[in-house]
Amino acid sequence: MRITLKRRVTPLPWTRHLIIPASILAAAIFGAVLFLWLGVNPARAYMEIFNGAFGSPYDFSEVLVRATPLILCGLSVGLAGKMSIWNIGAEGQLVMGGVAGAGVALFLSSHLPGPVIIPIMIAAGFLGGAFWGLIPGFLKARLRVNEIITSLMLNYVAILWLEHLYFGPWRDPAGRGFPGTAMFPDSAWLPRFFGTRVHVGLLIGLAAAVLIWLVLAYTRWGYEIRVTGANMRAAQYARINVTRNTLWIMLISGGLAGLAGICETAGIHYRLQQGLAVGNGYVGIIVAWLGRLQPGSIVLISILLGGLMVGGDRIQISMHVPSAISLVLQGAILFCILGGQVFQEYELRILPKKR
Repeated sequence: MRITLKRRVTPLPWTRHLIIPASILAAAIFGAVLFLWLGVNPARAYMEIFNGAFGSPYDFSEVLVRATPLILCGLSVGLAGKMSIWNIGAEGQLVMGGVAGAGVALFLSSHLPGPVIIPIMIAAGFLGGAFWGLIPGFLKARLRVNEIITSLMLNYVAILWLEHLYFGPWRDPAGRGFPGTAMFPDSAWLPRFFGTRVHVGLLIGLAAAVLIWLVLAYTRWGYEIRVTGANMRAAQYARINVTRNTLWIMLISGGLAGLAGICETAGIHYRLQQGLAVGNGYVGIIVAWLGRLQPGSIVLISILLGGLMVGGDRIQISMHVPSAISLVLQGAILFCILGGQVFQEYELRILPKKR
């Protein structure tokens, strides 16, 4: 007996809307088995996760805090993915955006009028990430170098550069050995809302999602991006400038991740330190795929995964379960969705064994 996969002539359209719900259900079942293996009641664990994320206005505000960088990183990966460009470098671009914005706050804020400090910081964060995204974009557009490898490798370069700065030349001389820069001046802090840690970065992320949706749906450039992503040869036949669009896509994609970096730095930490590179750029890849590269879905998935992260912290405290279980559930959801997409386009065949 042989088991093979054969591509369907026409993918099953009715399964498209069932993939994500079925994948989440399958991941929940997998999580239940994992909780049982840990000796924890799965129903109680899931209830604790839900209450920890959405049980009070403060808990939900923390979900929005965790979701903010995920929205921007998910949009970064998703926008490039629309053109079938796989930007795996959002983590490094986030870091470089944080570094560029921090440089403005630390060294230029004393020379700038108060009202323009935050806008200039945000612009610097975007440009820092854009520069880091443009490097693999240029290599792909001009030299046909695989962007997956180059963008991934540049993550490590950016993180090492970050560590060099806060351990070395940018280290706070009054920090008593703490690895980090000096605190930003108050004029460089992003405004927060309603006494919570939710900051203006959330509005930036939502505005970016709306803008990307409008561009992709209603502009000629958005049409060119979608055509190129669907069929590169058709785009070339239609005389679409693929090289130019590749450069612009990677520049904007990197800039979106850079915005996540400066929003985390100026909205949460108020300094450059180790907590900047915690994997939000990598989770953004999961967000983009779970959201099927759609801006609105990316926002929703970011909030749900933010809730899973906050709830994971809750069960660590209340049930003595490792908080990393939320990461396991994220990976299970992504794995199940990818598997569901395979069975949407392929059919499973069981053939008799050849003699």
